[in-house]
Amino acid sequence: MPKFAERMSSLGVEGAFIVLAKARELERQGKSIIHLEIGEPGYQPPKHVLEATKKAIDGGKTKYTPASGIYELREAIAERVSNSRGVEVGPENVVVTVGAKMAIFAALMAFVDPGDEVIIPMPAYPSYESVTKFVGGIVKPVVLKEERKFSPDVNDILEKVTDRTKAIVINTPSNPTGGIYRREDLEEIVSLAVKRDILIISDEIYEDIIFDGKKHESVLSIAGAEEVTVLVSGFSKTWAMTGYRLGYAVAKEDIAQKIAQIQLNAASCPVHFAQVAAVEAIRGPQDEVERMVKDYEKKRDIIYEEIQKIEGFSMVKPAGTFYAFPNIKGTGMSSEELADRLLNEAGVALLPGTAFGEPGEGFLRISFAGPMEDIVEGMKRIREFVSSL
Repeated sequence: MPKFAERMSSLGVEGAFIVLAKARELERQGKSIIHLEIGEPGYQPPKHVLEATKKAIDGGKTKYTPASGIYELREAIAERVSNSRGVEVGPENVVVTVGAKMAIFAALMAFVDPGDEVIIPMPAYPSYESVTKFVGGIVKPVVLKEERKFSPDVNDILEKVTDRTKAIVINTPSNPTGGIYRREDLEEIVSLAVKRDILIISDEIYEDIIFDGKKHESVLSIAGAEEVTVLVSGFSKTWAMTGYRLGYAVAKEDIAQKIAQIQLNAASCPVHFAQVAAVEAIRGPQDEVERMVKDYEKKRDIIYEEIQKIEGFSMVKPAGTFYAFPNIKGTGMSSEELADRLLNEAGVALLPGTAFGEPGEGFLRISFAGPMEDIVEGMKRIREFVSSL
């Protein structure tokens, strides 16, 4: 058999799908499992999006499109970003990608040479680290501190900056912590990036899932950020369109062209009818999205209340996303040990914090994207299991 390329040894996997596979096998054996591991909305896309999807397929929107996506969708995204960030964005600044992952992959591939350094505040979505290593980059982790509600300290970032620093990857609202970056922290990151000519890749896929009446703070709304930033977002979380595989990148035109060029070579283009439906997602009514977010907030509150009842657990209340990130250090168990025992002995599938890098040790990630009854039952099982130890 031919030998695999050496780079394959640096390509990681996503812990949620590993745990999901284990959970499915336990279910196949007849065990009852509550799924709190996958970050997938437990809703259908809004009705007008589904109707637009069917209409697009029936109307023959099943062919290739330009690599950067159809003009109508790029225009709708540009208007959405311009209005929400207060910055002038045109269709030429937008690339529609095959999921937000493609935007992240393409941005890192376009800028990071072997030996270049990428600063990643952690715990973090694992693809950032995995793709950085895959393209030959060196990961420089910065620990997100619980006492700062998981917003990065620019002094910690400064300690990691060298002449080889090429990019900083940020994620707000954050998976897995549920934290949101403070405006003043984003301003300091932009100032640093502009001074040192460092790329910011800002993953804002959870931008619409924010609680307690707060508004999303985007790095792109800060003066000067447009010169050094690739904004990444998409349709999977806000509109529950996970299977449509649509994301987008917003950047200066020359950067956008490079991202489109990489996508052209990797996947040709996004799905045509999915893009037509995405136009309707943006331009259509948002009442179903608002209901989803209110539902997430109710589930967030239930989890927060339950966490207070579990000995050895504590938690910063999530400000956004549909993830809770409880501190379990008081149990005396490692993250992986507790997550594994909860799956096998209590029938609750969730993720150890280490699925998001070493700084995740001492935490668990609980997804509350699913049905309310699963949240209630899952927290009951966790509380009863920990109490029995």
